[in-house]
Amino acid sequence: MSVRVVVMGPSGSGKSTVGAALAARLGARFVDGDDLHPLTNVDKMAAGVPLDDEDRLPWLRQVGRTLREEERIVIACSALRRRYRDAIRAEAGDAFFAELVGERETLAVRLDGRADHFMPSSLLDSQLETLEPLAAEETGVRVAASLPLDREVEEIAAAHAAAAERPGGAQSLR
Repeated sequence: MSVRVVVMGPSGSGKSTVGAALAARLGARFVDGDDLHPLTNVDKMAAGVPLDDEDRLPWLRQVGRTLREEERIVIACSALRRRYRDAIRAEAGDAFFAELVGERETLAVRLDGRADHFMPSSLLDSQLETLEPLAAEETGVRVAASLPLDREVEEIAAAHAAAAERPGGAQSLR
């Protein structure tokens, strides 16, 4: 069974932490989607300027290509809008999305505690305004970002396994 999972959500939701733990649990490679951004995007975000869709599209295509190229991979990627997830699915049609859902206050506290990341907490509101939660017909699961890490990982792994067992492939799980 192939494993192509995107752990998604706004900054501070725990994408990288959950993604790395999930990859270890599933015997997959972990890639932080931030590492796939072109330098121009990183510079823009570091300056506190939100990315626009023109900035994001090449990056999202690269996320999708990276997923497609491996059989067992987990990528942390914000994938905030449906069209962003569609761009990823255009490259990797069997991608499973795990949305980490968190309260603004919790996310802000987490972001303020990070000193080693190019994404400033000032962009959180922009991300939350952009966020379109997984729709019922999208392949994936929504998980509370406030759960203990092992429980988040277990819920995502179980939902992915259940979706893979369904006739006709994965389906949305809520």
